[in-house]
Amino acid sequence: MTETTVVTRRSRSVSPEKSTEFRFTDNDIPSDNGLQSFAAYRQQAWKTFSEKSLPNTKEEAWRRTDLAQLDPAQYQLAKPGAYLDLPSAPDELLKPLTDKDQGGQIVLYGGSSTINVAKEITQKGVVFTTLEEAQKSHPELLQKYLGKIVKAEEGKFPSLVHALAQDGIFLYVPKGVTVEEPLHSILWGAGLQTAYLSHIVVVLEDGAEATYIHEAASPEEADQSAMHAGIVEIQVGENANLHFVELQSFGKNVWNFSNERARIERNGNIDWIFGAIGSHVTKNFTDLDLVGEGSVGKMSGFYFTNGKQHLDHDTQQNHMAPHTTSDLLFKGALLGESHSVWQGMIYVAPGAAKTDGYQANRNLVLSKHSHADSIPGLEILADDVRCTHGATVGKIDQDEVFYLLSRGIPKKEAERLIVEGFFDPIMQRIPYEGVRSRFQQYVHNKMAD
Repeated sequence: MTETTVVTRRSRSVSPEKSTEFRFTDNDIPSDNGLQSFAAYRQQAWKTFSEKSLPNTKEEAWRRTDLAQLDPAQYQLAKPGAYLDLPSAPDELLKPLTDKDQGGQIVLYGGSSTINVAKEITQKGVVFTTLEEAQKSHPELLQKYLGKIVKAEEGKFPSLVHALAQDGIFLYVPKGVTVEEPLHSILWGAGLQTAYLSHIVVVLEDGAEATYIHEAASPEEADQSAMHAGIVEIQVGENANLHFVELQSFGKNVWNFSNERARIERNGNIDWIFGAIGSHVTKNFTDLDLVGEGSVGKMSGFYFTNGKQHLDHDTQQNHMAPHTTSDLLFKGALLGESHSVWQGMIYVAPGAAKTDGYQANRNLVLSKHSHADSIPGLEILADDVRCTHGATVGKIDQDEVFYLLSRGIPKKEAERLIVEGFFDPIMQRIPYEGVRSRFQQYVHNKMAD
């Protein structure tokens, strides 16, 4: 495997503006099941977490996302079995989102889970299970990949997840194996004043192929807040191919923080699709590291906000080797007093010639009180490359509305059709009818509200 140096974001060291802290202790560290290596990993992450302060707006990466209203002291970890006394996950959430039958489904509830995986999948040597079960049944394999791509040192929230995560998924596909049936996992966070901590590790060895869909959701109405902090680590081997779909539909009482990174080896490919319509505040870091020559990464994002939602997506496309290709398109619509932030960077390392990088962010502002920040960026340290970017923020074209009105279409229906047309380029990138239908239902629901 090629060793490379990955670009990290730089920020000034600042003093915290407030003393409020989480009330977790080292007694909350999950059991290591007698495995000293996991105990050492957790303890080191806890040390890092204890030393780091909550981020604030003096840090460049957090300049547009203010945590002043976050009260971390109120949150506690979910107790095993507590989900049984909470609202259950709706049937709609549990349905397959592709045309094919699912090869497996895992539901995470905060310290508890249900696992259902087809025998045909496991007979191929595929591991699709929770982190807790993987630690028991595949400790050496899990240890090889856990915490290797997203480090605890990267921030307060990733160190918290490394130290205390109760919920997690481990997907491992052996060399040359193709998983025909999609795999599906769900994080259902129905508890109030609860911190849900999730850690997803996806590994495709050389020549492997899989489709994996992960959803994070919670009830829409709640009178108290909850929090989610998550890590996603993805390793795509040489000539491997991963289709990864992430959907986020948390209730508007949830503070959501995530650090996600995919590492793609020689001639590997990832098609990464994001959908975000929920949460009160989201701060998401998503990095694509193209470390092998000929590797390809495609990232497609959909978000729709209303009320006083604040969604902040920070993406980075790192071209670390020659002949690598990245293609990013994020599109969002905003209603009410909501605020979206997209900040993207294409980085081309020295020697990464023949790089082809593209990023675009398009925003449709549907209310005079909503606001979108769109900040593309390039950092190119190699010759003979092609990198382009673009960003737009605009309103509905009133000429289009007038045209539809003249055809007898009511104004609200006309505006909905225009918004659907705006999102159509994202929909065309999604090969799964169920995912497209879910996104289209999101548009209907938001416009109805």
